[in-house]
Amino acid sequence: MLREGERLDDLQRNHYRIIQNPSKFCFGMDAVLLSGFVTVKPGESALDLGTGNGIIPILLTAKTEGSHFTGLEIQEEMAEMAGRSVRLNGLSEKVEIVTGDLKEASRRFGGASFDVVTCNPPYMNQNHGLKNPSEPKAIARHEILCTLEDVIREASKCVRPGGRFAMVHRPHRLGEIFDLLREYHMEPKRMKLVHPDRESDANMVLLEAARGGNPWLKVEKPLIVYKEPGVYCDEIYEIYGY
Repeated sequence: MLREGERLDDLQRNHYRIIQNPSKFCFGMDAVLLSGFVTVKPGESALDLGTGNGIIPILLTAKTEGSHFTGLEIQEEMAEMAGRSVRLNGLSEKVEIVTGDLKEASRRFGGASFDVVTCNPPYMNQNHGLKNPSEPKAIARHEILCTLEDVIREASKCVRPGGRFAMVHRPHRLGEIFDLLREYHMEPKRMKLVHPDRESDANMVLLEAARGGNPWLKVEKPLIVYKEPGVYCDEIYEIYGY
């Protein structure tokens, strides 16, 4: 099951494990926080755009009562790895990993095909320290193969009317995010800022929007990661499942 350079990590949920390759890319806290923030109701289906190693669909099977989860990933090696993790956890009937381009998601799956769409997209555009555009880590962090507009456009097409789109991003791009959401007929409904500690500015934002929703944004209590150096706040332990 494991290949050269890969390792098996415990997800602390339902005895699930995930295959990762540190030389390629490993999931971060942002993906875990998104899986704890998004709402997936009983019986709903969800699509994760740019799923990487499949961390979000796998976690959502443990954290929600959704009926089916699909992960779309353009990098064949990452998609293949995600598929192995799905099979390892016995989730083949609930999770499907598809190799394909996020920019063509609505053509691949059809319009209004999902109740929920999630995405942990690249945060940085081409102006932010791009070194090797062919490396998996660069593709995950920089807008090389897709832009923020690509993500929001395809999410709006794939989610049903009244369905929800949830993403994690950087606070400094909130203005751009809000503009694009409304351009593609999605209304921001919930927002939570994430702070490294009580003294630091927010470095992440969790956001959920509704397709065709009315203007009304709830700003939730901020999430503080560390209550003291090296010690997580209780909410972080709950989200991780410790």
